[in-house]
Amino acid sequence: MDVDSRLELLLRPPTDEVITVEELRGLLEGEDKPKHYIGFEISGPLHLGSLFVAGYKIRDFIEAGFRTTIFLADWHSYINDKLGGDRERIREAARYYGEIFKWFAPGVDVVLGSDLYSRTPEYWELFIRLAKKTTISRVARTLTIMGRRAKENLDAAQYAYPLMQTADMKALEVDVAHAGIDQRKVHMLARDVFPKLGWDKPIALHHHLLTGLQEPRGEGLDEDPNMDVKVSSKMSKSKPESAIFIHDSEDIVEKKILKAWCPQGVTENNPILELVKYIVFREKDYFLVERASKYGGDIIYSTYDDLERDFRGGRLHPLDLKRSTAREINDLLDSARKRLSAIDRYLEILGT
Repeated sequence: MDVDSRLELLLRPPTDEVITVEELRGLLEGEDKPKHYIGFEISGPLHLGSLFVAGYKIRDFIEAGFRTTIFLADWHSYINDKLGGDRERIREAARYYGEIFKWFAPGVDVVLGSDLYSRTPEYWELFIRLAKKTTISRVARTLTIMGRRAKENLDAAQYAYPLMQTADMKALEVDVAHAGIDQRKVHMLARDVFPKLGWDKPIALHHHLLTGLQEPRGEGLDEDPNMDVKVSSKMSKSKPESAIFIHDSEDIVEKKILKAWCPQGVTENNPILELVKYIVFREKDYFLVERASKYGGDIIYSTYDDLERDFRGGRLHPLDLKRSTAREINDLLDSARKRLSAIDRYLEILGT
C-alpha cells in the first residue's frame, strides 16, 4: 500500500484531528512498521464509543501497517477510583477488555500497565525526568483527561496520572499516540516536554467522541465552550443512561434510542445522527429508513450527507430515524453479544 493510501486510511472518519498531518506523512514515508498506541481506563463495560468508534480507528492503523498497541491502564484506573478502587477487580476486568478488543481488531497487541512497569525498570526514571520538565499548574490543566477539574479536592496520586500517561508513551516508544479528542491536553504535554529531553515527540491522532444519548451540555470540563460540550456530553460508562453498551439486549437498545435526544431539524451534536454517521455508514454503504407508505415509504440513503440534509429540512421524522437506527445497531451488536457470552462473569466483574 502506498503512502497516500495509508494516509487516507488514518485521516478518514472517525479521525477528528492529527497533530500534525505533515509529520504523519513523513513517518509513513520513513518507517515500514511504525508504532501506534491507545490507552483505556478499566472503568466498566465497553460501549459503542469505546469499542466501535475507537476500534474502527485501531483497525485503520492495522490496515495501514502499524504495530498497534492497546494499553490497559490498570494503575491509572486505580488512581482514578474506577471499579471502587479494587485493584484485583480492575485486573480481572482488563481481561474482558483485552479479549473483546482482540476480537474486534484482530492483530492488535494488548499490554497491561502493571506488566509494562514490571518489565521496564527505567520507567520511574522516565516519570521523574518528565516531571522535572513541567509544572504543577501545567499538570493541573491536563486533569480533564480523567474527567476531573483542577478545582476538585484531589489526592496527590491523581496529579501523577497525566505524567504517568506521558511516561507510558515513552516506555512504549510510540510514534503515534491515539485517543479520543478529550485526551488532547496530555498529548500536547508530551509533544512539549519530549524535545526538552532529547526524545522524539509523538504524533497525536484524535478520534471523534461519540455523543451520548442525552441532550448535550457543557459541564465545565474544558475552558473552550465547544470542546466542553464535546467532552462533557460524550457517551460515557459513568452515565449509563447516555450509553449503549455492547452487552445491552435488543429491547434495551431500542428503548434507549427511542428515548434519545433528537429534535427535528437539529443536526449538531445529534446522537442518533452520529450513530448513523460514525457506525452504520462505517459498516455499510447505505442506510435503509423504513416507514409507512403514508409517510412516503421506505427510503435508502447512499450517503450520510443526503440523510442529514433531509433531516435538517424536515423530510425525515425523528421517530423513523430512531427506529431504523435501532434496527441497524442491534444487528451490529448481535455478534458482540455472542462473543461476550463466552467470557465468564464479565458482567459480575464489571459490577453491572
